[in-house]
Amino acid sequence: MGKVESKVIEGQAVPRGKYPHIKRAGDFLIVSGTSSRRADNTITGAEVDGFGTTHLDIRAQTRAVIENVREILRTMRADLSDVVEITSYLVNMNDFAGYNEIYGEFFSEDGPARTTVAVHQLPHPHLLIEIRAVAYKPER
Repeated sequence: MGKVESKVIEGQAVPRGKYPHIKRAGDFLIVSGTSSRRADNTITGAEVDGFGTTHLDIRAQTRAVIENVREILRTMRADLSDVVEITSYLVNMNDFAGYNEIYGEFFSEDGPARTTVAVHQLPHPHLLIEIRAVAYKPER
């Protein structure tokens, strides 16, 4: 199968369990489910106003998630162009249009195969989306 390697990446949000951000299995890179959570545990696209009302933004979260996936891939000398499969988890399918709009800024019809599913919840109530990605990047 080739090289097997796991990485937890400094500067990314610490995984909420015992798993890596990314795992190499031969020529494939598997990015664990990634959210818009920052290294300091704040969440992009989740703002609380002066009245304590939480405002969640699927576009901001989607952009941050894809950028986080890109940064994780770069630690293994890969990029979004190497992604062959994406699975996206949305808490609310009413957010699909906003998610799809931002997704289209990063990928075209020639991009990765994609599955998008609705889930009951994610590990934090302010998270609207999580993405898992598989990239093909042959070892050298």
